[in-house]
Order: sequence, then C-alpha cells, then structure tokens
Amino acid sequence: MSLVSALAIYFIIWWLVLFVVLPFGVRSQHEAGDVTLGTEHGAPERPQLARKFAITTAIAAIVFAAVYVAFGVYMFSLEDMIH
Repeated sequence: MSLVSALAIYFIIWWLVLFVVLPFGVRSQHEAGDVTLGTEHGAPERPQLARKFAITTAIAAIVFAAVYVAFGVYMFSLEDMIH
C-alpha cells in the first residue's frame, strides 16, 4: 500500500467515523432551555467539536490499523471476499 493510498483510505475512514461520532452527547438549545437570540432552536448548545475531532482521530486510527494489517500485511484482497 503506497503512502498516497494509505492517506486516502485514512481520510475516508476519518470522515465516516466523524459522521458517526457527531451526534453523541448533543443537546439542542431548545432541550437545554437556553435559546440564543437569532439562532435556530435545534442548534447544539455546546457541540464540543475539538473533543469529537480527537475521538474521531483515535477511532479512525484503530480502524485504519486493522485495515492496514488486513490488506498490507496479510495481503488480503477484495477478491478474497468473493471466495
């Protein structure tokens, strides 16, 4: 697996994991009872994006390591999944 391929695969895994992690622990301003003037009632009260990016990076690294071991070390291919 080349460096460019590895980076592309990690980037795709990171985005997929981000969309899974984003809804965790989100409370809307309406649910919290503290709606800021001029914002949507369904907007997150505190999105904690830095924390979610860190969690996403850690989970994506673990998933990428598993993919790298399967495809890079053990030479597992997509054709092997058919048979």
